[in-house]
Amino acid sequence: MKNVINACVIIAALGFASNAVAKSEIYNMLGTWKWESFTIKVDKCEITGVCAEVISGPKNVGMQMIKTKLKAQGENFMGKVAHPQTGDTYNSKLSMTDINTWHIDGCTDANVCASGDFIRIK
Repeated sequence: MKNVINACVIIAALGFASNAVAKSEIYNMLGTWKWESFTIKVDKCEITGVCAEVISGPKNVGMQMIKTKLKAQGENFMGKVAHPQTGDTYNSKLSMTDINTWHIDGCTDANVCASGDFIRIK
């Protein structure tokens, strides 16, 4: 019985630790990023965990790109993200390729797909 209790405690601790790691990794996205002619500012926010606002570009300045809470899935994050150029919402996978680059792949519900790399500028 004692071994079963110890196993349960270990499993619970591992689950908590993996959530803490995923949460800290998403905060690696905080900062200012460049994608094509757009500048995106990523900050912590209450509703979705992180918010990505278009702060400069040819259009959609002020638009919040992250539409849902990003959920950790392995080393990636999944959620609905608006395209800075069109404003269309994509079912997206975001991954940090390194500390200064994050990659996004996604498709709309109408199966229009896009991908790109965001490069840290701050």
